[in-house]
Amino acid sequence: MQLQGLGDSALTMTINFGMSLGAFFLCLNIIPKFKDTFISANLFGVDLNKQTKKKVPEALGVVCGAVFLCTMFVFMPVPFYKQLATNTPGKFPHHEYIHYLAALLSICCMVFLGFADDVLNLKWRHKLLLPTVASLPLLTVYFTNVNATNIILPVQLRDLMGMDLRLGPVYYIYMGMLAVFCTNAINIYAGVNGLEVGQSCVIALSVLVFNFLEVQGEHRLGHVFSIYFMMPFLAVSAALLYH
Repeated sequence: MQLQGLGDSALTMTINFGMSLGAFFLCLNIIPKFKDTFISANLFGVDLNKQTKKKVPEALGVVCGAVFLCTMFVFMPVPFYKQLATNTPGKFPHHEYIHYLAALLSICCMVFLGFADDVLNLKWRHKLLLPTVASLPLLTVYFTNVNATNIILPVQLRDLMGMDLRLGPVYYIYMGMLAVFCTNAINIYAGVNGLEVGQSCVIALSVLVFNFLEVQGEHRLGHVFSIYFMMPFLAVSAALLYH
């Protein structure tokens, strides 16, 4: 994915890091204030395999999700500060800016889905369908702006099938199924307090390490784009894990 307009300088990543720290401390401060509210709304559970039966509020992820979304909404113009500063008509990369909007719209849908699951106790057949629906904005924007469905094949298969393989429509089916897997792979550990958000932190940290290792490589802009999302996500998730 080529994102030519992204301000991938150290300045924008530093601003993103600073805003991530702000999101971390904000979540750290407001999560305790919402605990009693969620418990009084009967949104609580009990840690499995624990001797104590202390009530643990559920659905607090929606608080962190709201902080994450607000942080990203404020940060969105920063990578395009050069284009905004010059204010040249017709030069702003709207087709690249829409990648942010599509990603945040999908994330917003996923946050809503998670909250709805905690409140309504959705059946498993619903959990298999709704993540795919939530990923549609991202897939639609990818289809209209990029539409590259080639995958790089393993070294062992390249002599037989070449360097890459074009999947066509199967690629979008796979990505929709991947959204179902990712959400339910996390949600399956519900009931063991800290395990859900704990593995999210591990995954986010792993992605960030990989991004920083590869940020000087051929696909620099794609990794910078990932960093912009992963740092605030790790920050709010770490705050939730702390509580």
